[in-house]
Amino acid sequence: MTVQINSNYLENYSTEYTDLVCNQFFAGRQYITGQDIIQLTSSTQVNFFIIKRLFELWQEELAKLKSSPYFDYRDIAVHDALTQFMNVLSRRIKVERSNLEPLVKSAVIQAIQVATDPVTFYQNEIKKAPAGKINDFLKENKKYYKWHDRVISFLIDKTGFGHDSDSYLRAIAANYQAVKDSLESVNLLLATLGDIKAFDVDLYMGAEDAEATPISKPSVSVDAADGSFFDTVEKEETQISPAAAVSEPTPPIQNTAPVVVEKISISSNGAQLNATRLKAQFATESYRGMKGIIGELSESLALNQRFMFTKELFDGNADLLRHALKSIDEAGSFEAAVELINSRFVSELGWETESDPVQEFLQLVYRKYSD
Repeated sequence: MTVQINSNYLENYSTEYTDLVCNQFFAGRQYITGQDIIQLTSSTQVNFFIIKRLFELWQEELAKLKSSPYFDYRDIAVHDALTQFMNVLSRRIKVERSNLEPLVKSAVIQAIQVATDPVTFYQNEIKKAPAGKINDFLKENKKYYKWHDRVISFLIDKTGFGHDSDSYLRAIAANYQAVKDSLESVNLLLATLGDIKAFDVDLYMGAEDAEATPISKPSVSVDAADGSFFDTVEKEETQISPAAAVSEPTPPIQNTAPVVVEKISISSNGAQLNATRLKAQFATESYRGMKGIIGELSESLALNQRFMFTKELFDGNADLLRHALKSIDEAGSFEAAVELINSRFVSELGWETESDPVQEFLQLVYRKYSD
């Protein structure tokens, strides 16, 4: 059965999410800068889709300048001066709330779409590319794709596709079939939106709404040197891709299978954490250099711990780690934190509960809530 999306829910959710984000940021502020946008929400994908839209607007401004029939924009001196001007302009992003709101709303909708239906989203991206320049388009935009990017990244500089748009569309669908089992959980990706407003995946994917539409239809550092802001935008943290390699795509398929949101699975060792046992264990353990109570987990992790937890426990997704730490910080007690970890992460991510990374993570949680 074809999965349907609840378009009314998507519209209402994105509007409410945008209001909450803007209310929080613009309390006492009149403008937002490019650096602020990169760190605006806990969802890197939402932030980067906002930046992506600004990049598109920046390109449109450049095209308007070059469209004048009265000046020679091919002249090397004009070209160099214009490039320098546009690069300086890109580093002076200054957006008022009324102009930011539609960018945030669109970014939220796009993030939800790429999480739940990456094939359709990335196929639509291909359709935006100028004729004969699909590869250049993907190279230019790949830094903005943070979720399910493996569905499309393998196509960049791939021989054999030429400039035929239809070949790219079929290859995306085929590659999704090859890598879908190793993609990140839809539930966990969308959980990163929950720091602002919880997203109800079941309601969104329900087919009962009268306006339902088939789903198959279609901290970052910025170097202020000579390049543009958009050239210097990089990932907030080094993210480790899943170990599974992308194989050559299977023969192209014509129709994309409907996306199914993953349900909670059992952990790889079938175990659940027991708060009482863990408290007794950690109370008597002498663990290396980790004595003492700590404050906010989201601010206390060492760089090597953040790197290890991202890689070993959160499928290489730094967004998920940040979301987990913030949620644990707000849990209120060790017991509540363990219950949250059991319900959201142990089963969903298949944690080996006796493994060293899990035990080190739990030790930190215990220290936070130690008396």
